[in-house]
Formats: sequence, C-alpha cells, structure tokens
Amino acid sequence: MHIMEGFLPVEHAIGWGIASAPFVAYGTYVVKKRIRENPEQRMLLGVAAAFTFVLSALKLPSVTGSCSHPTGTGLGALLFGPIAMAPIGLVVLLFQALLLAHGGLTTLGANIFSMAIVGPFVAYGVFRLARSLKLSFAVSVFLAASLGDLMTYVTTSVQLAWAFPDPVGGFMASFAKFAGVFAFTQIPLAISEGLLTVLIFNALARFNPQELRDMKLVRAGEVQA
Repeated sequence: MHIMEGFLPVEHAIGWGIASAPFVAYGTYVVKKRIRENPEQRMLLGVAAAFTFVLSALKLPSVTGSCSHPTGTGLGALLFGPIAMAPIGLVVLLFQALLLAHGGLTTLGANIFSMAIVGPFVAYGVFRLARSLKLSFAVSVFLAASLGDLMTYVTTSVQLAWAFPDPVGGFMASFAKFAGVFAFTQIPLAISEGLLTVLIFNALARFNPQELRDMKLVRAGEVQA
C-alpha cells in the first residue's frame, strides 16, 4: 500500500511525517536497547527486516497513486513488539523508494504510518487477544499477520480519502471507493501473508523453540500446528 511519490498534497505529506516521527524515534531506542541486552537476537532482527523488505516489494497495481502488496510487518511485530517495526519500516521504505521507485520520499511518512505503525500494532494486539482466548499458536499468528495487513490497507484508504474527498459524497464516499478497489487484491494477499508467516514461525519454533518461549510467544510444552 505504498503511496507514490508526489501524490499527496504537501500539507498531508508533512502531517504524516510528523505523526510518524515519534514512533520511529522511540522504536529506534527500543531496538537498540533490545539488541544491547540480547545481542543473540541480531540475526532474528535481520530476518524480520528482510522478510518485510521482500514481501512489501512484491507490488500489484491497485488504486491510482498506490498499489497492493503484502507487508511482512507481522513477523517482526510479534518477535520484537510493534514499536520496533517503525524504524525497520523506515529503512525498508527508504530503500524501496530509492532503489525500486516504490513509494517515495514525500510520502514516506504516510507509508510508514500505515505499514510500519498501524499494521504492526494491530498484528500484535490481535495476537495477544487470540492467545488470551486460548487459540492455537498457528491460528493466532495467521490472524495477526492477516489482519495487520488488512488494517494497513484500511489506513491507506483513509489517507487517500482524506487527501482526495469525493466532490459529492465527501470523505466516506471516497473511502468506500478506495477501500473497495483495494479489497480485490488485498484480501487474497492478506490471507497469503498470514499463511506464509505461520510457516516462518513454525520453522523458528522447530529450530529454536527456547528463544520463542523466552519472548513469551510460545508456551512451554506447546506443540505447533
């Protein structure tokens, strides 16, 4: 759901940049502190960042001025907490804007807010809620990654509708149009991302279950689906 370079009005581009900045700053502090205290998690952090970069680079044309793609942020949000994905998302989106012409510098703040802030917080919240309801680890991960992806596209629809309200129906009519067009590509992508994230977590649980237990993601003695 990267919004293309120069597509947003200047005031919106600046506003989303300001809104995203505190999350990026605090997320950077949290990541540095986490790695300083747990240096063995550097590789896992790299895996989460690479997963986000690769998945979010797989774009499909969608709404004018934007695109549909998986986000990959659910994996990192569950491993390191949602705030950690803000600086990771900044790096990913910056590289994609500069190297792949995917997104843009003027829309960096808006894209960070939707993909690296809203999506990860929703994914983390859904996972914790699912676990509190005693759902299995696999189902919890699937719901978290899928709904985090979907909420990213909902946020992008809000951003576009706010910037370009319908001349007759206003914000709500514009939001319905943007969200409706996104849905055709984003719902299947969200389901696919949920399934892929489950496979990644199952692999992590198979090869390093103790680390996932230390992160309080997997319960002792729990068998993964």
